[in-house]
Amino acid sequence: MKFENILADIDGFGRFQIMIIVISFIGRFTLPCHFMLNNFVAAVPSHHCDISSLDDGGFFSNLSKAERLIVSIPVQEDGTPASCQMFAEPQYHLLLNSSNIIEVPTVPCQNGWVYDNTTFKSTVTSQWDLVCDKRGKNKATATIFFVGVMFGAVTFGSLSDRFGRRIMLLVSYVSGMLFAIASAFSTSYLMFAVLRFFTGFCITGIVIVSVVLSVEWVDIEHRKLVGVIDSLSWAFGNIVFAAIAYFVNDWRWLILSVTSPLILAIITWRWMPESARWLIANGRLKEAQMYLKRCAKMNRTEDSIQTLNIETLATIVVTGKSDRTYSYLDLIRTPNIRKLALRTGVVWFCVATAFYGISFNLTGFGLNIYLTQFAYATIELPAKVAIYYLLDKIGRRRTEVGALLMTAACLGINIVIPKDMSVVRTVVSVLGKGCSAASFGTIVLYSSELYPTVIRQNGMGYNSFVARLGVAVAPMILLLDEVWKELPQVVLFSAAVLGGIVASALPETRNRCLPETIEDIESSGIEKSPEKSVELK
Repeated sequence: MKFENILADIDGFGRFQIMIIVISFIGRFTLPCHFMLNNFVAAVPSHHCDISSLDDGGFFSNLSKAERLIVSIPVQEDGTPASCQMFAEPQYHLLLNSSNIIEVPTVPCQNGWVYDNTTFKSTVTSQWDLVCDKRGKNKATATIFFVGVMFGAVTFGSLSDRFGRRIMLLVSYVSGMLFAIASAFSTSYLMFAVLRFFTGFCITGIVIVSVVLSVEWVDIEHRKLVGVIDSLSWAFGNIVFAAIAYFVNDWRWLILSVTSPLILAIITWRWMPESARWLIANGRLKEAQMYLKRCAKMNRTEDSIQTLNIETLATIVVTGKSDRTYSYLDLIRTPNIRKLALRTGVVWFCVATAFYGISFNLTGFGLNIYLTQFAYATIELPAKVAIYYLLDKIGRRRTEVGALLMTAACLGINIVIPKDMSVVRTVVSVLGKGCSAASFGTIVLYSSELYPTVIRQNGMGYNSFVARLGVAVAPMILLLDEVWKELPQVVLFSAAVLGGIVASALPETRNRCLPETIEDIESSGIEKSPEKSVELK
């Protein structure tokens, strides 16, 4: 007997499953906010050198603010004051002819910087002067957070397969909230970086646990709907985040604002059930029976409760040895699982690199940062609604491949569009963001269907680890513009193309039962095409 047969009897998509989706939605709301947080808390306001050291108490002090800048700061090609250089001495002759700056000696900023607080009241950039020669530290704040997410994915994936989905979800809620709140009270850059690492480490459990928990409780027909709804929570969170960031322009209060929804998530956790699939796979049949009866009662299918006896549950094909502990080593022990892990890992890396490479480049097109964030978030809605229809119409694999190749096309087009066409470049970038969002939404559901129940959480943890590695390098890729302005776009374009090619080698999972054991994968064969492969038994 398959677990799907039990779900069919008690309604695989009733009020019980809707409750799980709603609770997951609440917890996942804060995730996109934290993932995109660096765009605002580490934003770089317009700035120039602090020129107070040039004030000798004489003629300089009688000049207006604009005149002081003219005699103290060299002008860039676009006519704005230089950000990292100042004149060694006031150049009063520039008041008569500001273009006569040939061979005027300049020096790096001597006494810090002055920041424009029009857009941002305070950021970590202005707090700890992460500009000019410290620009790398500014980008590193995002990388450090996602390195934490990367290691957290592996840890929570393994722990939730060992101790259960439900308890690890609570651990992620509580620990993620505490570290996030602590980071808002950081007194140094080092303290902030360390706390952001642990915030990422803890908060990632919400991502991988909630997705798997939702998928394992619904029937085959509604798996794609659950995947799309989970994905839409990211789009919704990003849209609301743009508004929150607009009104809360102090970095400390912004962190506290986007973390506060976790309080509600912790309160609603008490109604979140454990995965019955996981309980059966681990031989905990009485607990599985309790949750299944609760599901039947809530879905108003009480007539099926009498069939939910221990003997029936014991016949469900999940694993041969309920006392066996599975680990990440099981991802490489057998040939088909090993191939599957390699291919999904490459796809997740490429999807994440392209998605976040586009997402982190809010200021790269010269338009309003809040408007760009809102546009990037809004385009995810139609993109993810589209995949709801495409996943069944053309299948998971073709949807993933198509979304990645369209992302690559948009990135490639932006390489050749002139820089002065900022509006056109932004529109193309927004379309690329939509395609990359579709690829991300697809691969999450797709991967959860590819791995068997006994190592599904390990598989998702591994994929999330690889994805966060891609996210961690995305800010560093954007720094390549110092070598060649278009090099970041070329690297992101290449990643999207590679992801599309590798995704084409994955097996189709449309209308198939979730595999339960490693033997299911090994016996079915990963190389089989969707047309020739048989449904897992």
